[in-house]
Amino acid sequence: MRRFERVARRAQRGVILFIALIVLVAMSLAGIALMRSVDTNVLIAGNLAFRQSGTMLADAGIEAARAWLNSNTTQLSNNQPGGFTAYWASWGAGLDFIKATAATTDDYDWSTAQSVASPDPAYDILYVIHRMCEGTGDPATAGATCMKSTTLAGSSASGAGSKGVVTYGSQTLPGTSAVFYRVTVRVTGPRNTRGFVQALLN
Repeated sequence: MRRFERVARRAQRGVILFIALIVLVAMSLAGIALMRSVDTNVLIAGNLAFRQSGTMLADAGIEAARAWLNSNTTQLSNNQPGGFTAYWASWGAGLDFIKATAATTDDYDWSTAQSVASPDPAYDILYVIHRMCEGTGDPATAGATCMKSTTLAGSSASGAGSKGVVTYGSQTLPGTSAVFYRVTVRVTGPRNTRGFVQALLN
């Protein structure tokens, strides 16, 4: 009986080592897969952080465009007034700001855009302004068809309005018009980060 036990024990020698090696290889593969997954997640998180930073910095371009519009209210009927190459008095139908199409003839030339001093030196901020009109000229004339917002009269601090008043031969709620301006901002940064933000101002 003891002789048979010795033979069985001799036959089983090395099996545990083989199983241990298989388990070790499997655990090594699982560890490598886990490391790759963590590296990918870190890379994605970093890219999202760069993108969010670029989007937040685009506010600087929008505010710079607003300041320029406020200081040049009498020169907005024509393209590039005073040599300011980032302003267009028409909406630029068909322009491709982000090079989304294969054609290059409709790509916007960002070399004419206005640069803004970025709070983060790793990012570059450019903006361009388009007046939301079909063509150039005074929007008060029939020659320039524009997108306008209407501010109702009587909305002043005095509280006096025309709500409920019916007047024959005139509008019940007369208003004044303000033309919309589309501001397009491009932000470029590390790791080929490139973001675009648009805002409508009036």
